[in-house]
Amino acid sequence: MTDPLPLLAFGAHPDDIEFGAGGIIAGETARGRSVHLVVGTRGEAATHGTPEQREGEAAAGAAALGTTWEFVDLGGDTALTATRAHALVVAAVIRRVRPGIVLAPTVVPDQHPDHVALGRLVRDAARLARYGGVPELSAQPAHTVGALLHYAITV
Repeated sequence: MTDPLPLLAFGAHPDDIEFGAGGIIAGETARGRSVHLVVGTRGEAATHGTPEQREGEAAAGAAALGTTWEFVDLGGDTALTATRAHALVVAAVIRRVRPGIVLAPTVVPDQHPDHVALGRLVRDAARLARYGGVPELSAQPAHTVGALLHYAITV
């Protein structure tokens, strides 16, 4: 692989990325691609595990996949919303990481409303990231993502 652009993956909850796209990410890191994971909630409404435990699981998952990761607050578990303010936060991450490929949850409704909300939010943010005239993003140069791919989460 010749100096590929990073892959950037978004998940609504700790473990979403691993369940939905872990195999893809493992393959890409094995081939030498830099991968960064972004989790939008701490799984606050989870039945199993505290937010602190879930955050630890996200860190462990990222380490096992050979990636870096970060948490960005997008409204909390069961309250993640696709607002312009949240899209600007995600667009700023896209501009900072400058990925070639972005992975996000599907925009097709599934078992958790946060998944589809994040899929739509990342779609909107990828658009904002490429627009040069967005005042709130002027601190970083515009960036166009090569491919935005959506993954399903079926657990």
